[in-house]
Amino acid sequence: MMFIRSLAGACLSAIVALGAFAVPASAQNYPTRTITMIVPFAAGGPTDVISRIVTAHMAQTLGQSIVIENVVGAGGTTATTRAARAANDGYTLITGHMGTHAASVPLYPKLAYHPEKDFEPVALLAGTPILILARKDFPSKDLKEFVTYVKANAEKVNAAHAGIGSVSHASCELLNSILGIKPVGVPFNGTGPAMNALVAGQVDYMCDQIVNAVPQINAGTIKAYAVATPERNPSLPNVPTTMEAGLPAFQAQAWNAIFAPKGTSPAIIATLNAAAIKALDDENVRKRLLELGSVIPAPANRTPEALATLVKNEIAKWTPVLKPAT
Repeated sequence: MMFIRSLAGACLSAIVALGAFAVPASAQNYPTRTITMIVPFAAGGPTDVISRIVTAHMAQTLGQSIVIENVVGAGGTTATTRAARAANDGYTLITGHMGTHAASVPLYPKLAYHPEKDFEPVALLAGTPILILARKDFPSKDLKEFVTYVKANAEKVNAAHAGIGSVSHASCELLNSILGIKPVGVPFNGTGPAMNALVAGQVDYMCDQIVNAVPQINAGTIKAYAVATPERNPSLPNVPTTMEAGLPAFQAQAWNAIFAPKGTSPAIIATLNAAAIKALDDENVRKRLLELGSVIPAPANRTPEALATLVKNEIAKWTPVLKPAT
């Protein structure tokens, strides 16, 4: 009996030891060098801003630098394709969003990646309500007048966006479908350049994430007609909701999240997720995100599993809306 117990103990020790060796050394020591975070749009846009705020804190936690690499083109799908094809060693990540990981599916029939099949979800970083915006000298003073004007001048007005499949494009497609109009779309390589064009009065209107718009609205360089959420946003208390302003059907909120290439080690995903959660719990990070109008995800929504569910649900939500636009 003593011998059997000893043998069982030895077997258990061997199994534990084998389990330890099952995790690659690279995952156990991760990270040992600089991490690249691909941002699929130009610098200065909402995805870029949120990425920089959160990854700066994550880098402190991980003990390695995180370098932001802005890769523009095709509504963010160029960068996302590149990230999907990167080595799954945890050193190339991407900050994706509703456009790259949901709207792109119905809008790009020959999309070179699939959000659910080609990526490992890491962590949701922030929710970003959508605003209906216009150049500061646009003739409409409120949302009702805006709706009347664009319906009467649908062939003359234009709408800026960050490329087919971007958040700004998808959300305005939803707005335009509700209004029954097809204005001229003006694509840019990110909402940063699109916002610059709106400020300069080169385009008429756009639908954009609140992170990109708060400074310009407060400076009076653009008009904000409404925020497409049930409640007003604390960062813009004077901007009414679409429900208050007379267009309750238009409800839209984007999001930003970190993804890794498919097959990335669960240990690495867990390390990155923990670092992201720590950043979102940091007082200074939270303050900066909230000042920009972001919605910080609740703890239950910060897990990789919760992000995977979000992506699945968002694809199902946006496919019937955007399929007619292809």
